Amino acid sequence: MPISQYTWKDGPDIIQPHSVAKHRILKSYMAAYYQTLVGGQPRDEFKLTLVDGFAGGGVYTHADTGKLAYGSPIILLEAEKEAEFFINQGRSKPVRLDIGYFFIESRRNPFLLLKRTLQEKGYGARFGSSIQILKRSFEEIADDIIKKIQKKSPRNGRSIFILDQFGYSAVPTSLIRKILYTLPGAEIILTFAVDSFLNFANDKNFTTSLKKIEIPNILAGRSLREIKASDTQWRLFIQSTLYKELVRQCGAKHYTPFFVRNKQGHGDYWLIHLSQHFRARDVMTEVHWQNQNYFIHYGGAGLNMFDMLGYDPQHDSGLKRQSELGFEFDDVAKESSIEALMAQVPKVIYSHDEGVNYGVLYATTCNESPASSNIYQEAIIKLAQHRVIEIVGTDGKPRRPSKQIGLSDQIIAPSQRPLFFV
Repeated sequence: MPISQYTWKDGPDIIQPHSVAKHRILKSYMAAYYQTLVGGQPRDEFKLTLVDGFAGGGVYTHADTGKLAYGSPIILLEAEKEAEFFINQGRSKPVRLDIGYFFIESRRNPFLLLKRTLQEKGYGARFGSSIQILKRSFEEIADDIIKKIQKKSPRNGRSIFILDQFGYSAVPTSLIRKILYTLPGAEIILTFAVDSFLNFANDKNFTTSLKKIEIPNILAGRSLREIKASDTQWRLFIQSTLYKELVRQCGAKHYTPFFVRNKQGHGDYWLIHLSQHFRARDVMTEVHWQNQNYFIHYGGAGLNMFDMLGYDPQHDSGLKRQSELGFEFDDVAKESSIEALMAQVPKVIYSHDEGVNYGVLYATTCNESPASSNIYQEAIIKLAQHRVIEIVGTDGKPRRPSKQIGLSDQIIAPSQRPLFFV
């Protein structure tokens, strides 16, 4: 997962905490991904393709500890080992994991170091079979990889693309859209250097920069100079409109952004998860909550928030609390989310005479909330206990509030609505 100053000319380059945070996210997500899709389910085989579009040299020196820190290729391969072990515990017939890897790196030095690092870690025997190391750019080889994934998994094209581009223009939105539309089971983890985009933006190059990523002008006829002069929070305004248009152009039905802040005070970037299914989005959201020390967002606790999620490396050193930056993914944040959902969900339910299917409710509102499905369910159960809503099972009979609400359960208004929600 390289950044601009990484050259790997003299071996492992130094990696900063804000980049290590990406590795934590990736490792946590892969563990949750395997457990969700394979763990506990009866199957003989599980097929998946992992594409690291900007793989880098595969190994770094940690800026704080001086120890070696392995990059995304090793993280992905080790996640497979761990998943195979844990998933097959207690099974009479083990599940065979058929995982294919494409590690793509266009630069000579990191390409050679990555190859050597993988060999030293014991993966050399898999070169040319389950592991492909390609000295090409991601954009020029993407179509070939899509076709190979279709051949391997013709029904759903199950795959994960890790696209840790330098800057913001190496992966056009049309290519992301093609991946998601061609491969229904694909997920994308995309980095976008929003600080770099804004720091060099002016009226001369702003539109040009947008064209590179295939996004229409987001300023609604105003000049960038005018916006900067009239709004001290112009960066937040541009980020908000840019983010919304970015995910729209990518064509993902579900998305979860993560905001990573460099402790040097510049170089902030988004880490955005894109998929076509709300279950995938929920898995990533749970990762946010499980790794609460490294995640914040700058929006509200309930629905219709500006969903900006982030990490500040100064939190690690105890120099600054995350609460000074925004909403934390801690117990206080969880209670705030439950309270906000309890106030907002009834309005959604009451606007439909027949109520709303729980799966539909979550799928159609989750992009605008930091809450996971588990938090949604806690809020709905409390509402049912207070008789603000009712839960009806697939048999048409009212259900008593429980810890688990089925995706097919219907959430309806009670026969007598509380006056507060009418």
